[in-house]
Amino acid sequence: MVFSSYFFIFYFLPIVLLLYYLSPKKLRHLTIAIISYVFYGWANPAFVLLMIGSTIIDYICGLFIADRWGKNWNKPIVSLVKGGNRTKRQKIAVRVSIISNLSLLVFFKYFNFAVENYNSLLEFIGLQTLESDSIINVVLPLGISFYTFQSMSYSIDIYRGNAKAIRKFVDFACYVSMFPQLVAGPIIRFQEISNQLKERTHTLEKFSRGIAFFCLGMAKKVLLANPCGKIADTCFDAVDVGFLNSWYGAISYAFQIYFDFSGYSDMAIGLGLMLGFVFAKNFDSPYSSRSITEFWRRWHISLSTWLRDYLYIPLGGNRNGNTRTYINLMLVMLLGGLWHGSSWNFVIWGAIHGTFLALERLANKKAFYQKLPKLAGITITFIIVVFAWVFFRASDLPNAITYIQAMFGGNTSSQADLVNNILIKNPYYIFSFILAGIVVWKFPQTWDFTKKITLAKSIWIMLLMMLSVMAMVTQDFNPFIYFIF
Repeated sequence: MVFSSYFFIFYFLPIVLLLYYLSPKKLRHLTIAIISYVFYGWANPAFVLLMIGSTIIDYICGLFIADRWGKNWNKPIVSLVKGGNRTKRQKIAVRVSIISNLSLLVFFKYFNFAVENYNSLLEFIGLQTLESDSIINVVLPLGISFYTFQSMSYSIDIYRGNAKAIRKFVDFACYVSMFPQLVAGPIIRFQEISNQLKERTHTLEKFSRGIAFFCLGMAKKVLLANPCGKIADTCFDAVDVGFLNSWYGAISYAFQIYFDFSGYSDMAIGLGLMLGFVFAKNFDSPYSSRSITEFWRRWHISLSTWLRDYLYIPLGGNRNGNTRTYINLMLVMLLGGLWHGSSWNFVIWGAIHGTFLALERLANKKAFYQKLPKLAGITITFIIVVFAWVFFRASDLPNAITYIQAMFGGNTSSQADLVNNILIKNPYYIFSFILAGIVVWKFPQTWDFTKKITLAKSIWIMLLMMLSVMAMVTQDFNPFIYFIF
């Protein structure tokens, strides 16, 4: 079930809000958990059992880490003062939590990838007889990359002394399964929301801002991401694509993935506000960055900060000399690429970003394009990001290389774009492309725009929502890119 669907907007969401606000205060987390399981299991109910199993493991691990099992519940957590010693049981518990979550992620996300590469290697060295004939075709559960990271943060935060364990299993189940950000983020770390699980306010102002967030996110998705996605798909799926259209398609994909993902994040934040929760900002005008370092402070903030705090810093961060810092940056980005998908394309995408992050640190965070005028710096950074997106979007490595060649003038056939021009250069797609660029670089962010809802803003928001609904009904192209991650 996707947010930008007629069923969700006019049936599921009203029922959710009605059930939530009619529920007694003590039962609201149970209500959210049940609703979230229904939402998550809509496509495949078996996935719900997987998530519940993961939730139970992390809940129990959290109790052991906090030393709050049974009679010890009211015992002060002396051992969890920052810098204090950890018991053997606490160390085992946090390891069980991390290993169980990573095992789920690795098996469901990378089993097929590992078998394919194993067989390819054997074929390359002439040992076809040793190829694996695995009959297992592992189906990737929706959102597993998000909720495993989220669930891991719970046990790690408790272990580090940054949060206290939840006593009620229902509260923890609500946190892990919360449907607004369950399948495509943002990744909500436990320490960011632990207090809200205990007590939060429900106000008309917060609810109104939630509606605004949802409507604006919906507009981003339906009015901008979808048409830009059609342009990108046409160019990337074409047998041949010329120089101009290769850039047209690549930039369209950059717009698509931004509006698709930031639109979903806006809708998730809005739904959270309607339920009384305040989620952190996930995007901060990333295409206005003047360096790749700045880009990662603005793009998918919940993932970049998660990787920083739970991977980069534990690896040593920048504390062990420059060489080790560059290695850590590259390793984090390679793993970040793999987190997005089981493909060498994602590894290369991560390597490109890791290389530029290392180069910018080597240059003392002052890469040559940062010394240029602001517009030039933004342009160069955007070109680097667009170039990397090609590997993110292309179906496989050979197609990515072919597309990159076209972007550098490798395909000079004028015949290549005759059909493409008919499909992607009509007034609607050109207008959507130009409008997407204007919104990216000239319009205020949703986070800032919704801080104060005036009458004029309310009218604009409602008009955009009406246009979005009308467009949604007529569109047959409505994917959410990050659902597959």
